[in-house]
Amino acid sequence: MEENDLQQEAESNRHETDETAPELVVSKAYKSKNIAKKTVMTYLHDLVYLLAVVLILFLLFLRVVVVSGPSMNNTLLDGDYLLLLNGVFFNEYKHGDIIVASKDSFHDGEPIVKRVIAVEGQTVDIDFSTGTVSVDGVVLREPYISTPTNLYEGIKFPQVVQPGHIFVMGDNRNNSKDSRSAEIGQIDIREVLGKAVLLLIPGGVPGDQDFGRIGVIH
Repeated sequence: MEENDLQQEAESNRHETDETAPELVVSKAYKSKNIAKKTVMTYLHDLVYLLAVVLILFLLFLRVVVVSGPSMNNTLLDGDYLLLLNGVFFNEYKHGDIIVASKDSFHDGEPIVKRVIAVEGQTVDIDFSTGTVSVDGVVLREPYISTPTNLYEGIKFPQVVQPGHIFVMGDNRNNSKDSRSAEIGQIDIREVLGKAVLLLIPGGVPGDQDFGRIGVIH
C-alpha cells in the first residue's frame, strides 16, 4: 500500500510540474521583454540629454563658419569649415590666434577670417620693401605666411593698437584685405565672433580635398 501511495504522489507532482511549466516560461519571457524595453528607454533618455547638452554647447560656446576667399592661404583654404570658440565667452586673444570678425564697414558685416598680429598697447610696424612685420621693435618670425608683406593698403605705420582692439592680417599677405586697410582697420574685440580652434571639413577643389588637414588650427 505504501508503495502505491508513493507512486500516486510522484504522478501527481509530475502533472503539477507539467501544468505550471508553460506559465513559468511565459513569465520569464515577459520579464525579459520588460527589461529590454526599460534598457532601450534608458538609452533613449540618455541620448536625448546628450543631444540637448551638445546643442546648448553649440548655441552658447561654439559656432561653425566657412572660410571664403584666399586671404588665409595656405593655412586655411576657401571652403574650409571651422569650429569657433564663441567670442562672447572667449576674448583673451594673443599673437598667432586665428579669429573670425564682422565689421559693418566691410561688406556689410560679412565675416572675415584673419590672424592676430598684435593686441592693445603694442606697436606694429611694417617694412614693405623687405616684407617684414615688427611688433614692439621685434621682427616677427612668421612661418605661416604664404607671401611676404609687400602690399601697402593705405594705413600709415607704425601704429599703436588701441585699447580693446587687435591688429589682424591674412596669411596670404599680398591677397588679403585686413588691418592695413582703412576699410577694416583695427578690430574691436566686440566685433570678434570667435577664435578658430578646429578645422572640421577641408575646403579646396571638390573631390581633391586634403582630409589630413582636419584637426587643431595653428
